[in-house]
Amino acid sequence: MPSPATTDGGTGLRGSAGIAVAMLVMNVATYGFQVVSARLLGPAEYGAVAGLMAFLLVLSVPQLGLQATAARRIAADDDHAQAVERSILRLSYGVALVISLAALAATPLVAHLLRLDSLWPAVLVALAAGPLTVMGGQAGVLQGERRWRSLGLLYLAMGLPRLVLGCVFVAVSPTATAAMLAVLVGLLAPVAVGTVALRRPRAGTEPDAGAAPARRVLAEIATSSVVLLAFFVLQNVDILIARRTLDEHTAGLYAGGLIVTKAVLFLPQFVIVVLFPSMSAHASRRAALVRGLLVLAGTGVVCTLGGYLLSPVALVFVGGAEYAEVETRLWLFALLGILLATLQLLVYSALGRQSHRSTYLIWAGVAVIVVAGMLAGSLTGLAAAVGAVDAVLVVVLTALALREVSRPDREPVTPER
Repeated sequence: MPSPATTDGGTGLRGSAGIAVAMLVMNVATYGFQVVSARLLGPAEYGAVAGLMAFLLVLSVPQLGLQATAARRIAADDDHAQAVERSILRLSYGVALVISLAALAATPLVAHLLRLDSLWPAVLVALAAGPLTVMGGQAGVLQGERRWRSLGLLYLAMGLPRLVLGCVFVAVSPTATAAMLAVLVGLLAPVAVGTVALRRPRAGTEPDAGAAPARRVLAEIATSSVVLLAFFVLQNVDILIARRTLDEHTAGLYAGGLIVTKAVLFLPQFVIVVLFPSMSAHASRRAALVRGLLVLAGTGVVCTLGGYLLSPVALVFVGGAEYAEVETRLWLFALLGILLATLQLLVYSALGRQSHRSTYLIWAGVAVIVVAGMLAGSLTGLAAAVGAVDAVLVVVLTALALREVSRPDREPVTPER
């Protein structure tokens, strides 16, 4: 049976470089979609789009749970890779249907919270959750088997169609509905790429040899999703607070600043994708965690200084002169981005070693942000409150993670399959 590291895309630096480039293009395209939306829609309408994208990120939690479960199970027990693949791909369609139906039921509440003029943008986001979830199962299989070339193509298909369609749709109709339609149609592309990449079963074990019962896989997906939900609520709760507590114009400025936050958060995500299989293996998890923290620390210094020294350039990418009032605080939004990226690495490290204590700390952080954000009363006050909570979480979770991965080597407990 071919090693997953060599199934396609190569190993080592070549595989890492390939997935890094693919994710960079995807994230630049995703960022470009937000820039185009900000420029063509203006602060008020773009504030609604930012809120809807935050809602979609929350809906993406099961997708990430599927991806993490598939990647972890394959990395931890390569002998049963085909069984995991079949189980995950089968479950992904069922989970996708449940998520879309639940999101559709929630559309009136979403429209009320985001003060939307129509239900249609929220409906489109709910429908987009379906292909997004299916893509998660496909990406998890490819990631666990370290098939970087196929995974890279999937990520490219996730970003580029959204940008192209977004430019066309929003230019024709500068509304949140058009922007969300571009997101929905664009998400069909990565599902098609994943289907082609996984059209033939992997050679090796018998199709059902070592297959875990669906309920156990679902239990792990649910557990991982709860951890990731906590992180994504933490990541996106501030835009919801801004929409409810700040005036429409200031909330739009805050959403513009978050473009920088998202850009910095997206920039080093390939580190997490490449390192997660290693963080799931007992022998390599400590080295992988330390390496990831060092890369993110260096990235954070560069991005934060860039946001401070090159704020006029950053403002161009945020949306131009309409967002000039937030220019002097773009460095703060860059700092928020790298803090979130570090928290994401720590969350995935916890998932890799099947430790879920971080969930409670992150939910506590969400509660503090909600209280502090409701009291902040200004753009700077809200950003500073979020940054302070994120920084405390980074310190605490880093200390916990390093303590756990530095314990004396012992035989890891094999998760029940």
